[in-house]
Amino acid sequence: MANTIMLTDHEAIRDWAAARAGAPAIVDVSPAAGTQPMLRIVFGQNAYEDQDQAERPVNAGGLELVEWDEWFKLFEEHELALIVAEDIPGLRDEFHELVRRFSPGD
Repeated sequence: MANTIMLTDHEAIRDWAAARAGAPAIVDVSPAAGTQPMLRIVFGQNAYEDQDQAERPVNAGGLELVEWDEWFKLFEEHELALIVAEDIPGLRDEFHELVRRFSPGD
């Protein structure tokens, strides 16, 4: 596997996602709607909102595309960082992982 880097800067994260046609999304993984959101960055067909989808409960496990402001609000509240593969010329790797930030002394 390629070397990885940790991103916490909002512009760097947006730039990384934009270079891969990625979009911010949230999946609600809780039994009660709106109580346990999981952040995602989606690519390809998942990055487009399908206006013809059947209505479903908010917490039905589907992706909800959101604005970056809403995504970053949760990103900061949960003190997350985005781990990505270092860029290699000619390759746009979509590997990413959201992890909790490390504090000095952890």
